[in-house]
Amino acid sequence: MSETQRPIVVALTGLNAIDSPGPGVAVARAVRDGLQQPVRIIGLAYENLEPGIYMDGICDKTYQISYPAAGPEVLYNVIKAIHEKEKIDVIIPNFDAELYNFITIAPRLKALGINSFLPSFEMFDARDKLNLYDFGQKHGLLVPKDKAIYSINDLVQLGEDFGYPLVVKGKYYEAVVAYTLEQAQKAFYKISAKWGLPIIVQQFIDGTEVNIAALGDGEGNATSIIPMKKMYITDKGKAWAGITLEDEAMIQLAKKFVAVTKWRGGFEVEIMKTAKDELYIMEINPRFPAWIYLSAGAGQNQPASLVKMAMGEKVPAFTSYDSGKLFIRYSWDLIVDVSRFQQFSAFGSL
Repeated sequence: MSETQRPIVVALTGLNAIDSPGPGVAVARAVRDGLQQPVRIIGLAYENLEPGIYMDGICDKTYQISYPAAGPEVLYNVIKAIHEKEKIDVIIPNFDAELYNFITIAPRLKALGINSFLPSFEMFDARDKLNLYDFGQKHGLLVPKDKAIYSINDLVQLGEDFGYPLVVKGKYYEAVVAYTLEQAQKAFYKISAKWGLPIIVQQFIDGTEVNIAALGDGEGNATSIIPMKKMYITDKGKAWAGITLEDEAMIQLAKKFVAVTKWRGGFEVEIMKTAKDELYIMEINPRFPAWIYLSAGAGQNQPASLVKMAMGEKVPAFTSYDSGKLFIRYSWDLIVDVSRFQQFSAFGSL
């Protein structure tokens, strides 16, 4: 096969297509749809029951990698070993918790020939849950008041300061709306046991949940912005159905965030829109959301555009998208022979 015929090799994480899904399956689908050349998708999985490992048409091959807690050096060595077999062109991490490690090793991966398109540590920290309120104050963006706590005893005072209901959030994932002190305490124990400390307690904002998926070019420009309204929300707070919106205020908010941070890569803004049309930023996630395939369906394929940008191509900013495009997530039973599960479990690849 000549070099011009060689498929572009894209490695990605986030294959846990469960009730709280990772973005990996959606990113893989969008990349396959959006590149005008052959693509080989290499899945990077943390656990042996991530559905994306076994789904037809998602990954050409999948490897098991170390958990983020193992640190950047272990991750680098694992990726390097996979690269020696697969010749990876672009790598797309899709989990918040793994981004620190990937940003750390990005220059070394680049030296191997593995491209990425990630924010800097400065960008990454600016939108962290612990810093988001101060970021909003500095740049004139509405962000609910919050406080990071390390002791459950602090909940009593915060209940008085913020009033009930209030939101109890993990430093990486999960959020619970608590209507009483007892509910807040229960959420504190549950979330801290899973994600550690600190716990973020946030002022509750009443309104409609809307989201933005966007892609920044690293120079202060937004290549793509897709606003979406959640139409069905699971008990874990995940969008199970949503529709693209025509909302100039949301687009301008995303453009402002990209301009002040010079954001590089994909991100999601979670917003509460009040009855007065105020846009409160609840979170800014530093990667594509699980519903990112909707961007391809609406005419702005963000994952495919990111791959092109990572490879050094200049991608012009999209100027239009289809509003009224609906996504509906669903689940079905995938039947897999146990030998495939055993192979991945025993050898760490499939």
